Amino acid sequence: MSDLIVIGFPDEFKADEVLLDLRKLERGYLIDLEDAVIVVRNKEGKVKVKQTQELVASGALSGGFWGLLIGLIFLNPLLAFFGAAVGAISGALTDIGIDDNFIRELGNTLESGTSAIFVLVRKSTPDKVLEDLSKFEGKVLRTSLSHEDEAKLQAALRKSEAG
Repeated sequence: MSDLIVIGFPDEFKADEVLLDLRKLERGYLIDLEDAVIVVRNKEGKVKVKQTQELVASGALSGGFWGLLIGLIFLNPLLAFFGAAVGAISGALTDIGIDDNFIRELGNTLESGTSAIFVLVRKSTPDKVLEDLSKFEGKVLRTSLSHEDEAKLQAALRKSEAG
Protein backbone atom coordinates (compact mmCIF):
# COMPACT_ATOMS: atom_id res chain seq x y z
CA MET A 1 0.00 0.00 0.00
CA SER A 2 1.38 3.39 -1.00
CA ASP A 3 1.46 6.49 1.19
CA LEU A 4 0.16 9.80 -0.10
CA ILE A 5 2.14 12.89 0.88
CA VAL A 6 1.32 16.47 -0.15
CA ILE A 7 3.84 19.18 0.72
CA GLY A 8 3.33 22.88 0.06
CA PHE A 9 6.16 25.33 -0.63
CA PRO A 10 6.41 29.13 -0.34
CA ASP A 11 7.39 29.73 -3.99
CA GLU A 12 6.46 28.51 -7.46
CA PHE A 13 9.67 26.55 -8.15
CA LYS A 14 10.46 24.65 -4.95
CA ALA A 15 8.18 21.69 -5.77
CA ASP A 16 10.11 21.16 -9.03
CA GLU A 17 13.40 21.15 -7.07
CA VAL A 18 11.99 18.60 -4.63
CA LEU A 19 10.84 16.35 -7.47
CA LEU A 20 14.33 16.44 -9.01
CA ASP A 21 15.78 15.55 -5.63
CA LEU A 22 13.29 12.69 -5.17
CA ARG A 23 14.21 11.34 -8.61
CA LYS A 24 17.88 11.28 -7.52
CA LEU A 25 16.89 9.41 -4.37
CA GLU A 26 14.88 7.02 -6.52
CA ARG A 27 17.94 6.27 -8.66
CA GLY A 28 19.80 5.55 -5.42
CA TYR A 29 17.06 3.08 -4.36
CA LEU A 30 16.20 5.15 -1.29
CA ILE A 31 12.61 5.81 -2.35
CA ASP A 32 10.16 4.16 -4.74
CA LEU A 33 7.62 6.61 -6.17
CA GLU A 34 4.40 5.32 -7.66
CA ASP A 35 3.28 8.75 -8.86
CA ALA A 36 4.24 12.40 -8.46
CA VAL A 37 2.38 15.55 -9.46
CA ILE A 38 3.36 19.19 -9.11
CA VAL A 39 0.79 21.95 -8.71
CA VAL A 40 1.77 25.60 -9.12
CA ARG A 41 -0.43 28.58 -8.39
CA ASN A 42 1.21 31.55 -10.09
CA LYS A 43 1.11 35.20 -8.96
CA GLU A 44 -2.05 35.78 -11.02
CA GLY A 45 -3.79 32.90 -9.21
CA LYS A 46 -3.85 30.48 -12.15
CA VAL A 47 -3.36 26.83 -11.17
CA LYS A 48 -1.12 24.64 -13.33
CA VAL A 49 -0.91 20.86 -12.83
CA LYS A 50 2.22 19.05 -14.02
CA GLN A 51 1.73 15.30 -14.29
CA THR A 52 4.85 13.13 -14.31
CA GLN A 53 3.13 10.20 -16.04
CA GLU A 54 2.12 10.90 -19.62
CA LEU A 55 -0.42 8.14 -20.21
CA VAL A 56 -1.52 9.31 -23.67
CA ALA A 57 2.00 9.17 -25.12
CA SER A 58 2.88 5.87 -23.47
CA GLY A 59 -0.48 4.38 -24.53
CA ALA A 60 0.06 5.46 -28.13
CA LEU A 61 3.58 4.05 -28.12
CA SER A 62 2.48 0.75 -26.64
CA GLY A 63 -0.57 0.51 -28.92
CA GLY A 64 1.54 1.39 -31.95
CA PHE A 65 4.05 -1.32 -31.09
CA TRP A 66 1.42 -4.01 -30.68
CA GLY A 67 -0.51 -2.77 -33.72
CA LEU A 68 2.68 -2.90 -35.82
CA LEU A 69 3.52 -6.37 -34.56
CA ILE A 70 0.03 -7.70 -35.33
CA GLY A 71 0.00 -5.77 -38.62
CA LEU A 72 3.25 -7.46 -39.67
CA ILE A 73 1.92 -10.85 -38.73
CA PHE A 74 -1.30 -10.37 -40.74
CA LEU A 75 0.39 -8.22 -43.45
CA ASN A 76 -1.82 -5.22 -42.72
CA PRO A 77 0.14 -2.03 -41.80
CA LEU A 78 -3.07 -0.11 -41.04
CA LEU A 79 -3.32 -2.08 -37.80
CA ALA A 80 -0.27 -0.14 -36.50
CA PHE A 81 -2.13 3.18 -36.85
CA PHE A 82 -5.25 1.67 -35.35
CA GLY A 83 -3.22 0.29 -32.43
CA ALA A 84 -1.60 3.69 -31.79
CA ALA A 85 -4.99 5.42 -31.83
CA VAL A 86 -6.57 2.88 -29.48
CA GLY A 87 -3.53 3.09 -27.17
CA ALA A 88 -3.69 6.89 -27.06
CA ILE A 89 -7.41 6.85 -26.30
CA SER A 90 -7.04 4.24 -23.58
CA GLY A 91 -4.12 6.22 -22.09
CA ALA A 92 -6.25 9.37 -22.02
CA LEU A 93 -9.10 7.56 -20.30
CA THR A 94 -6.94 5.70 -17.79
CA ASP A 95 -6.50 7.34 -14.40
CA ILE A 96 -3.85 5.75 -12.24
CA GLY A 97 -2.04 7.15 -9.27
CA ILE A 98 -3.29 10.25 -7.48
CA ASP A 99 -6.90 11.26 -8.13
CA ASP A 100 -7.06 14.24 -10.51
CA ASN A 101 -10.08 15.76 -8.74
CA PHE A 102 -8.24 15.68 -5.41
CA ILE A 103 -5.23 17.37 -7.03
CA ARG A 104 -7.34 20.16 -8.54
CA GLU A 105 -9.35 20.63 -5.35
CA LEU A 106 -6.27 20.99 -3.15
CA GLY A 107 -4.45 23.03 -5.83
CA ASN A 108 -7.24 25.61 -5.74
CA THR A 109 -6.61 26.14 -2.01
CA LEU A 110 -2.95 27.13 -2.53
CA GLU A 111 -1.99 30.76 -2.10
CA SER A 112 -0.80 32.70 -5.15
CA GLY A 113 2.92 32.35 -5.86
CA THR A 114 3.23 28.93 -4.19
CA SER A 115 3.56 25.31 -5.25
CA ALA A 116 2.92 21.83 -3.90
CA ILE A 117 4.12 18.34 -4.68
CA PHE A 118 1.85 15.31 -4.44
CA VAL A 119 3.68 11.98 -4.16
CA LEU A 120 2.58 8.39 -3.79
CA VAL A 121 5.41 6.50 -2.12
CA ARG A 122 5.51 2.72 -2.40
CA LYS A 123 8.45 2.35 -0.02
CA SER A 124 11.38 4.36 1.25
CA THR A 125 14.32 4.50 3.59
CA PRO A 126 12.78 7.15 5.87
CA ASP A 127 15.85 8.31 7.80
CA LYS A 128 17.88 9.02 4.63
CA VAL A 129 14.95 10.54 2.75
CA LEU A 130 14.04 12.80 5.68
CA GLU A 131 17.66 13.90 6.00
CA ASP A 132 17.71 14.84 2.33
CA LEU A 133 14.35 16.66 2.46
CA SER A 134 15.49 18.73 5.44
CA LYS A 135 17.12 21.23 3.04
CA PHE A 136 13.69 22.27 1.72
CA GLU A 137 11.33 24.61 3.50
CA GLY A 138 7.84 23.21 3.23
CA LYS A 139 4.66 22.35 5.06
CA VAL A 140 2.83 19.04 5.07
CA LEU A 141 -0.65 19.74 3.68
CA ARG A 142 -2.11 16.21 3.56
CA THR A 143 -0.77 12.76 4.20
CA SER A 144 -1.78 9.18 4.81
CA LEU A 145 1.23 8.64 7.08
CA SER A 146 0.84 7.85 10.76
CA HIS A 147 0.83 10.85 13.10
CA GLU A 148 4.35 9.94 14.25
CA ASP A 149 5.76 9.71 10.71
CA GLU A 150 3.98 12.91 9.69
CA ALA A 151 5.54 14.73 12.66
CA LYS A 152 8.99 13.46 11.65
CA LEU A 153 8.48 14.69 8.09
CA GLN A 154 7.27 18.11 9.23
CA ALA A 155 10.21 18.39 11.64
CA ALA A 156 12.64 17.60 8.82
CA LEU A 157 11.04 20.27 6.61
CA ARG A 158 11.29 22.81 9.45
CA LYS A 159 15.05 22.25 9.82
CA SER A 160 15.64 24.35 6.69
CA GLU A 161 13.60 27.22 8.19
CA ALA A 162 15.72 27.21 11.32
CA GLY A 163 19.01 26.80 9.40
